[in-house]
Amino acid sequence: MTATLAPPLRIGKAAVAALGALAVATGALESVVTPTLPLLQRELDMSPAEGALLSIVLLITGALVTPIAGKLGDRHGGKRVLIRLMAVVSAGGLVSSLAPNLPVLLLGQVLQGAMVGALPLSFILVRKLLPAGESKVAIGVVSGLFVAGGMAGTLAAGPVAEGLSRHWMFALPTIAVIGGTLLVNRLFPQDPPGRPDGTRIDWPGLLLLSGTLVTLMLVLALAPDIAAQPLVLGALLLVLAGFVTGWAAVERRAASPMVDLRMLARPAMWKACVLTFVTCVGTSLAVYLVPQLFAVPADAYGFGAGATEIGLFLLPGAVAAALAGPVSGIGARRLGSRAVVTAGIVLMAVALVALAAVHTEIWHLVIGKVMISLASGLCVTALVTGTAASVDQGDTGIATSLVLVTRVVGYAVGAQLGGALLTAGTPAGSDVPAESAFVTGFVIAGAVTALSLLVSRTMSKGVEE
Repeated sequence: MTATLAPPLRIGKAAVAALGALAVATGALESVVTPTLPLLQRELDMSPAEGALLSIVLLITGALVTPIAGKLGDRHGGKRVLIRLMAVVSAGGLVSSLAPNLPVLLLGQVLQGAMVGALPLSFILVRKLLPAGESKVAIGVVSGLFVAGGMAGTLAAGPVAEGLSRHWMFALPTIAVIGGTLLVNRLFPQDPPGRPDGTRIDWPGLLLLSGTLVTLMLVLALAPDIAAQPLVLGALLLVLAGFVTGWAAVERRAASPMVDLRMLARPAMWKACVLTFVTCVGTSLAVYLVPQLFAVPADAYGFGAGATEIGLFLLPGAVAAALAGPVSGIGARRLGSRAVVTAGIVLMAVALVALAAVHTEIWHLVIGKVMISLASGLCVTALVTGTAASVDQGDTGIATSLVLVTRVVGYAVGAQLGGALLTAGTPAGSDVPAESAFVTGFVIAGAVTALSLLVSRTMSKGVEE
C-alpha cells in the first residue's frame, strides 16, 4: 500500500501582510532612541557616555541573538521561535516604556535587542511556506517594510515624546508589535522543525562574547573618568583581557564555534573585518555626534533642535542608507567589490573631515549625514557580499557571522568613543560640551577611515558578473 504524502503547507497574502506589519512595528521600535537621545539624556540625567551606551546596547544584543535564533529556527521551526522571540521583544518594549531611570531602560533595550533575530526567522518561514519565486518577493517585501518602519519610527518618535511623553514613544510601537505577533501566530501554520541532530549552539562562546562586549562598553564609558577611578578601570581591563582570552580559547576548540577565529588567517577575511570595523567606527561616531550637535543650544554654537526636528533632519540619511544596499549590489556586479568599498571609504572620509571643518548650518550636518550613511551602506553591503563570495558555500554562515560581530564591535566602539569625547569635553558645571570635542570626534573618525584605504588597496578586485 502506497503511503499518502501530506500536502505541503502554504500561506496566503494575509499571512505575508501580517509578517510585513510585524516588520514595520519592530523597525519603528528599534529606531526611536536615535532621534530622541538628547531628550532622554536630559530627562534621565545621563552623561554623553551613558547616552552612547544606551544607543548601542540593542545592537549588541541583536548581534548575539541573531545567529542563535537562526539555528533554533532551523532546528525547532521558524514560527515557534519567532513567537517566543517577539514575546521577549514585547516585554522589553513594555519595560522601556515604564522605565523610571537609566538602568531599567537599559534592561528594556537589552530585551528589545532580540528583535534583530526576527528577520532571519521571517525568512525561514517564507522560504518553507512559499514557492521559490514567491518567497524571494516576500523576503524583499519584509526587508523593505522593516526599513520603512525604521523611517516611520525616526519621524514619529520626536512628536510622540514631546507631545505625550518618552514613555509613549516606546509603548505605541510595542502595542503594534504585540498586535503583529498575534496576527502572525493566527495566520501562519506551524512549520516543520529541522533535523534534531543539527549543529550545536556554542553557548560558552556566546556567554564569553557577551561578557567581552559588555566589559568593553564599560571600559569605554568610564574612560573619561580615569583620573577619578583608575583602580576600577584597571580592574575592568583585566576582566576584559580574561574574557577575550577565554573566548578565543573556546572558539578555537569548539566543534561548531559561534565565530570561527581560524578564518581570520585568510587574507580576504581579515581585510574584510578590518574594513568593516573602521567603516562602522566612522559611521557610529557620526550617528552619535550629529544628533547631539543638533541639540546643542542655539545661544552656544548649536541649533537648539528638539526631538521632532532631529527626526526630520535625520530622515534623509535613513533614506540614503536604505538606497545604499541596492546601489552597492549593482556597483559590485559592474565594477567589483574593491571599487565600491574604496569609493565608500573616500566618500565617508571626505564627509567626516568636512563636518569637522564646517558645521555652522543645519544643511551642513544633513548633507554630511546623508553622505556618511550612503558611504557606510556601500561599504558594508559590498564587504558582506564579497566575503560570502570569497569562501566555500559551507562556510558562508561562519564568515558572515564574523563580519557581523566585527560590525557590532565597530559600532559600539565608535559610539562609546563619541560619548567619551563629549563627556571629557564638557566643562565642570556645564551641560554643554565644548565645540572642540565634536571637531575632535569628526577628525578622528575621518583620519581612521582614510587610513583604511591602505587595506582596501590590497583587496582582490572581486568577480564581475
